[in-house]
Amino acid sequence: MKYHKRVCIAGPSKRFTSGISYYTIKLANAMSDPYQVSAICFRQLLPTFLFPGKDHVGKNISSLEFNSKVTVFDGMDYNNPFTWLGAYKFLKQQKPDVVVLQWWTSSVAHMHILLKLFARLTCKPKIIIEFHEVVDPFEESVLPIRIYSKFTGKLLRKNLNAYIAHSESDKELVAQRYNIDPSSIYVVPHGLYDQYGSPLDNEKAKSQLSIEEDFVILSFGLIRKYKGVNHLIKAFEQLPDEILQNSRLLIVGEIWDDRREITDQIAASSFKDKITLIDEYIPDDKVALYFSAADVVVLPYLRASQSGIAHIAMVFGKPVVVSRVGGLQESMADYDGTFFVEPGNVREITTEIAKQFGSEEKYETPERTWDTTLKYYNEIIAKLFD
Repeated sequence: MKYHKRVCIAGPSKRFTSGISYYTIKLANAMSDPYQVSAICFRQLLPTFLFPGKDHVGKNISSLEFNSKVTVFDGMDYNNPFTWLGAYKFLKQQKPDVVVLQWWTSSVAHMHILLKLFARLTCKPKIIIEFHEVVDPFEESVLPIRIYSKFTGKLLRKNLNAYIAHSESDKELVAQRYNIDPSSIYVVPHGLYDQYGSPLDNEKAKSQLSIEEDFVILSFGLIRKYKGVNHLIKAFEQLPDEILQNSRLLIVGEIWDDRREITDQIAASSFKDKITLIDEYIPDDKVALYFSAADVVVLPYLRASQSGIAHIAMVFGKPVVVSRVGGLQESMADYDGTFFVEPGNVREITTEIAKQFGSEEKYETPERTWDTTLKYYNEIIAKLFD
């Protein structure tokens, strides 16, 4: 079914590759069949030396691309007014009926505000903001950033046409935190990240990673305090000896907070020879290798809205031990391979990991396609133009 509407989606480019980069591309591609879709990519988000993942900035670590139907302006830099002028001209040329702003950090709030202003000056579209995060704990902890976030956030969120969250719990948090009428906040399911190819044979994947143990416990993704990796290490140490001796704890992902906190904890562990830390951002072509080698994926988050890592684990049919927090309670509820634990409860994490030892069950991936995400968007856009 074709819709005679133009949609422009604004989000981060692949220069600062992240889950939101993937989401922006996936959403644009899904919407490009029924709509005329364009995209504005934020290329330079902040001074590179300030970015915790600076080592992978600008590297081509993902093969995911916008399809040929999507017209792309790449990119808009946080500090370059010439690129802002380019974004203005792009909007004037594209004349979108709907602009969708991807929100995940306040560090680019002024770019969102500029796009909101440009859109109102050029084509007066309906403007939607899609929340991937309600508030970043690091940004809240730094006074200048907190002041900037509060001021720019108010300007940005004022007089928008709709707001999107990915769970009912996030909807409630967004409404309370930003004093937004809940009736203007819509819940849209997050499509699964399924771009990493087919699973490999479990034993062959372990062999490629030089893992000799039978049982691989995988922690994957950016390592930050709220991800609870320190609790996972403690839980691993408390596994029964017959399981521990046959296990490998594989911690894979860039460390974004105090690196020494994790490395010192591992170094002090009595089982450090059973723990592997890979402190780097994993390119797309290696993701399948790590998930194929895993026998269980553990996400011991202390807080979360959503988790792209959980989505990948579901695509690979892996059992997932995950904290009962935020939107994860909803997004994981229909996956039979989900095993919930209370956040920070080391004993529960240990128990649920131990239950997976020796199990070879593969779980069915839930039906959560990007066509489903598109269906929800269709309903929202139709309502905005009623």
